[in-house]
Amino acid sequence: MTILVTGGAGFIGANFVLDWLAAGGEPVVVLDKLTYAGNLDNLAALRGDPRLVFVHGDIGDAALVSGLLGRHAPRAVVHFAAESHVDRSIADPEAFIQTNVVGTYRLLNAALTHWQALPRPEAAAFRFLHVSTDEVYGSLAPDDPPFAETHPHQPNSPYSASKAASDHLARAWFHTYGLPVLTTNCSNNYGPFQFPEKLIPLIVRNALAGKTLPIYGDGGNVRDWIYVADHCAGVRRVLEAGRPGEIYNLGGNQEKTNLDVVRTVCARLDAVRPRADGRGYAEQIAFVKDRAGHDRRYGIDARKAERELGWRPAESFETGIEKTIAWYLGHAEWVEKVTSGAYRDWMTQQYGGTGA
Repeated sequence: MTILVTGGAGFIGANFVLDWLAAGGEPVVVLDKLTYAGNLDNLAALRGDPRLVFVHGDIGDAALVSGLLGRHAPRAVVHFAAESHVDRSIADPEAFIQTNVVGTYRLLNAALTHWQALPRPEAAAFRFLHVSTDEVYGSLAPDDPPFAETHPHQPNSPYSASKAASDHLARAWFHTYGLPVLTTNCSNNYGPFQFPEKLIPLIVRNALAGKTLPIYGDGGNVRDWIYVADHCAGVRRVLEAGRPGEIYNLGGNQEKTNLDVVRTVCARLDAVRPRADGRGYAEQIAFVKDRAGHDRRYGIDARKAERELGWRPAESFETGIEKTIAWYLGHAEWVEKVTSGAYRDWMTQQYGGTGA
């Protein structure tokens, strides 16, 4: 048996594949387009491992996906592949529609055809796990309860709208065609292999380089943070025991303002890699113009996953940050390789030069 993982060379997908095979899971076929955030170096530890088959391709290529399903006959599809950066979605929404909506539609269709042709025992065991985000739920007021799985989809950015659309497609393919779909909605991930346009690796990189640490608006936007290994464990558990047609929220129970996150990262760097001048990294913080339509607060209620599946995160934000910063400090070469000229151009465009 095998599983097909889309986006398996990206941040969360690569961590999932590494954790899956480390835990003795069956072989994996990874399908990844290798856009700017997809990186084969993320899977370097598995180079030469016969349990991993890598395919460079697009989930929107229906013929390619159908061929992979027919050739490898996976027992499950775990769908991580997505355009995921809100700022990029504001600047270029079309790429998000093509990958997150059209690509998911074509992947669902190919999986449906594959599933319908399976013998009954294999069909009963097959799963399509759609990995999504808490951003589809919209924004919470300070005193609102966190998002439960029953919260309506109220997306506010092109990115979250494209992911909400993919959630609805996944739901429809279950209810209309019977495809055994599982959906997870997770909070903000952090950890090894995250592309340095995202907040935590951006702050680590800029701090060490002596550059400003850009924070949108007043820094008061709140997110729930989950260490990527905890998220991967949750996805594995949902794949193992989740009920088809159900949604499972996966969160870290760690709501923090962006400013608190940056200050925590700075304090940790002060302790393990202090500035040569003896001053604190927090002095490099700079507030920049707020993002258009910036959601004020996300919070995740993950009690369903704990109640039904026995899953809960193992890391606190503090322990997760320690592991994350240690990884980035120990992998400076990886960071430099992924921060290409195109990436620096993007950061200059986005932050007016403060992030480049």
